[in-house]
Amino acid sequence: METGLRRVVKDALIGKILIQSRPKTGEPSLHFINLPNNVHECYVLLMDAQIATGAAALMAIRVLLDHNVPEDRIMFLTFLATPLGLHVISNAFPKVKVCTSMIDPKINDETLFIEPGMGNFGDRYYGTDI
Repeated sequence: METGLRRVVKDALIGKILIQSRPKTGEPSLHFINLPNNVHECYVLLMDAQIATGAAALMAIRVLLDHNVPEDRIMFLTFLATPLGLHVISNAFPKVKVCTSMIDPKINDETLFIEPGMGNFGDRYYGTDI
């Protein structure tokens, strides 16, 4: 998603937050943060390919809030989301705007993947397999 943003907004300040969810539990784990020094002065486009349970999204939003970004200046952009993930985010952070291209109805209880979904987005994007 970053490549597309850079094509459209060439002077966009880019930060990184790496959150990985544990495959069996879905519990998010924060691994890396690198944000612009003035991130609290900006409107932030928080981008992730998909929102399943919303757990990683909550953590990412919390990181931005901890860096003094006002909640109403955060917009979460995603390709695919579930009703559960959207509900979780909107209940926890009602001022955060979420923009998605598609809402799929279900999460697989065993794999925590969205169904029918687009498969594991990272695997398709990078050509890898779990």
